[in-house]
Amino acid sequence: MLSQRQAEILKAIVEEFIRSATPVGSNTLLKKYDLPYSSATIRNEMMALEREGLLEKTHTSSGRVPGTEGYRYYVENLMDQVLSDETKNEIATVFDFSNWTLEDAIQKSCDVVSQMTSLTSVVLGPEAENQTLRHIKMFPIDEMTAVAVFITDQGHTENRRFKFDESVSVDDIMRCTEILNDRLAGTQISEVADKMKELRPILANEIKRSEVLFNAFFQAFVKFASRSMYYSGAGNMLYQPEFSDVEKLKQMMKLLEDSSAWKQIASNSQHSMVKNDETGRVIWTDDYAIAAKSVGLSNDDSTQLMVVGPKRMDYKEVLNILDYMAEVLEKYYRRKG
Repeated sequence: MLSQRQAEILKAIVEEFIRSATPVGSNTLLKKYDLPYSSATIRNEMMALEREGLLEKTHTSSGRVPGTEGYRYYVENLMDQVLSDETKNEIATVFDFSNWTLEDAIQKSCDVVSQMTSLTSVVLGPEAENQTLRHIKMFPIDEMTAVAVFITDQGHTENRRFKFDESVSVDDIMRCTEILNDRLAGTQISEVADKMKELRPILANEIKRSEVLFNAFFQAFVKFASRSMYYSGAGNMLYQPEFSDVEKLKQMMKLLEDSSAWKQIASNSQHSMVKNDETGRVIWTDDYAIAAKSVGLSNDDSTQLMVVGPKRMDYKEVLNILDYMAEVLEKYYRRKG
């Protein structure tokens, strides 16, 4: 555990480096943070923090930058965990839940988080592959649009908005839903699409616009069986000095398109630097950091809202925004098991 003086100095260095992206020296700390210590005392404490692995010295400056352990200590012990009312109001005013499906709201939250943090945000949906289908509910909006709600045995609920290529009657929609519920209930999600193919002739005999409905449901089940991923603000990485290296930027862009890699990240199967608490968790790698928050939208609580950026990201802002965004989504969309 650090002394109060060491904690003050580490906190100031982390927050100054987050702001400036340049190594921090003792003179900067004295001028900007009004620390009640001499320059020599601050330098001695900085060297002590470096020996503890919390700070690192760069080759191009006498100043220090936080190491991964320094960031972790800051997040776990020094970071303020209060989001301003102004930011809360800013988040609340952009949501119009009355006309949104859950999928709409989650994607909108991803966009908002990206805009507010100036980083890249990712939402990773629940993995329903090993669950079984319990029930389908269908809500026709008009002859060209409907919303389907898929419910699994584990209480996971997923909404899909259908835009049909041709007009479909409400009777056809409801009859199709009835047949699917009768024949597919209890089927493992990963097997539903294949089993649906066997129902194609039955739907053709019973429903006028069977092909339109079959294609809509089939595509929905294919997407449902895979872990959905959506990201926003990839271009924000261009403005981060840490990603001025083209190769690093290419690696990040490749990561954003790899849902299996995000699944590993979410389960922390390859990364050990993790901090967990009621606010969220942070995963640190060699080149970047990922802040993540589980959103309790079903019994499995496996939807993940994440922000990826340099290790120099503003953890206080990012984690507090994720925490409040999860609270807003849960308030309107939590499903009781």
